[in-house]
Amino acid sequence: MQNNLGRLGGQLGVLLCLLGFLVIFFGWNGAAGANFLPAQFPFLISGGLVGLGVVIVGAAMILVQNFRTDVARLEAAMERVATAVERQAGSDPAAAGGLDGYVIAGSESYHRVECSLPEARTEAHMVPLTDIMGSNLQPCRVCHPPQFGRLAGR
Repeated sequence: MQNNLGRLGGQLGVLLCLLGFLVIFFGWNGAAGANFLPAQFPFLISGGLVGLGVVIVGAAMILVQNFRTDVARLEAAMERVATAVERQAGSDPAAAGGLDGYVIAGSESYHRVECSLPEARTEAHMVPLTDIMGSNLQPCRVCHPPQFGRLAGR
């Protein structure tokens, strides 16, 4: 039952907006029929404020329904991307390792991709591990990235 009402949220919101505008119209029509200003206040309060409240609730229901629809579409798209990545990793053994062949190179040292130290540095950039072999960058003492001796054993 809850799921069916959730699907009708957009239509119910439109219906509430129309109903609110109708209440505002009847409030305005009643106020227009009274010549004395204090006699118009009950129409403005009952028609105008109540109608405005119903319109706001209806508009909120429309927004929530649109948000739910967008989230469902986004989740479906992310699921398709995850499936494609898994399929790609299954067919290509090199892709299964992800970013194993890459490191984050700074000005003086290099780090694992998941190391939190180079994130604050603007000069850090991702490079293949093979590019580090010819440079004089030192391995990070915190994250202990692969070194050349271990790389040669691969």
